[in-house]
Amino acid sequence: MKHRFTIVTCAFALTMQGCAASKPISRGAPVTAQAKAFPFPTTEKTLPSGLRVFVVEYDSPGLVAYYSIVRTGSRNEVEPGRSGFAHFFEHMMFRGTAQFPTEKYNAAIKAMGADSNAFTSDDMTVYHILAGAQALPTIVTIEADRFQHLEYAEAEFQKEARAVLGEYNKGASDPLQPMVEALYDHAFQTHTYKHTTIGFLRDIEDMPNQFAYSRQFFDRYYRPDNTILLIVGDVTADKVLPLIEEHYGAWSTGPARPTIPVEPPQPREQRATVPWKGASLPMLFIGYHAPAFSTTNIDSAALEVLAELVFAERSPLFRRLVLDEQKVEHIDGSVERHVDPNLFNILARVKQGKDVPYVEKAIYDEIARVAAQGTDDKTLAEVVSRTRYAFAGNLSTADRVALVGSEFLALTGKLSTIDDTFALLAQVTVADVKRVAAKYFTPQNRTVVVLEPGEQ
Repeated sequence: MKHRFTIVTCAFALTMQGCAASKPISRGAPVTAQAKAFPFPTTEKTLPSGLRVFVVEYDSPGLVAYYSIVRTGSRNEVEPGRSGFAHFFEHMMFRGTAQFPTEKYNAAIKAMGADSNAFTSDDMTVYHILAGAQALPTIVTIEADRFQHLEYAEAEFQKEARAVLGEYNKGASDPLQPMVEALYDHAFQTHTYKHTTIGFLRDIEDMPNQFAYSRQFFDRYYRPDNTILLIVGDVTADKVLPLIEEHYGAWSTGPARPTIPVEPPQPREQRATVPWKGASLPMLFIGYHAPAFSTTNIDSAALEVLAELVFAERSPLFRRLVLDEQKVEHIDGSVERHVDPNLFNILARVKQGKDVPYVEKAIYDEIARVAAQGTDDKTLAEVVSRTRYAFAGNLSTADRVALVGSEFLALTGKLSTIDDTFALLAQVTVADVKRVAAKYFTPQNRTVVVLEPGEQ
């Protein structure tokens, strides 16, 4: 199953088991400020239970993408000692029901010629099927069944919990895993973004003993008022909605869900060193606290533009460190969209350990230069155009429309925020870029992790 193992942006390729929600950068002609990114006819309906359904008509003859979005990720794992359960249920949801046990579910997927998968991130767990549109009645039947009637015995639970531990141990062979863990563990003291999506190792090791809690977690979060269905492709609302009402209509709401703790401002810079015995280049990983995703606060869009301006391959910093001085193999910077304030991340793979301090200072100096001087209007216009073109380019197929839509529905509950974000990017000015560079990229607001490989 695909899922986003870490909380770090896919632009760094830091996901340990793939990234269904990656945001590749495309290049092409400029996108006008007036263009809409999401022009597709959409019907929305809310059932009495609170289940929300979005049907998007998209020109994909004979194909439909069916996404079930649970607005729960590692962010919602608030009880101490119980991190990792959002990701765990991504696995357990394929364990089957009385009506469709695992073998029968898999046979139904195979008979449809469908692709069924899932991913977990900080703010969501998403289950998705891509199939022929004629299979929609079967898709609705099997998906409604497993969301309402998931069954598993304690032995099955423990087997899957041990599999998650194996997955963690496999990821531990990549030096980025301990770096990500160290960065977020040091950067967050209160908020649940402190742990990665797969969870703390100590909690994963104890997971086989948490069978009773797993039932509580499922009962709490897998409810209609916490779930959104997004159906995109060769479909119409008049055919989809009656099926949804028939098969999901009896799904009932559940207990109240706990609130997420608020992270206080970071008082001082945090630093950590991660020793590494295996083969690896030295790496520098820096995180700056950044605001939550917003379609009204220009800072969100300005930080996306700043990431492209400062860290893209055509940027002065990239040319200096990677091409001219050849001290760095790769450098990247990005900010992901999150429900709550998270981090703007910078990763540099440095060729020699002695150059890590030099590279770190070069990064700080370049951001300080942008904060003081900004950039010229022509360069900003080009960067904004590329950023918007990449954003719109992600909506190129029914499945990708559903993928992007699932992110925005999980974050905001609205598909309209796709166009809001697209429009906000066009409003970013040089003054905005200078302001966010000065406001967020301060020493006390950052956490620094350095990977130090041992001698081979």
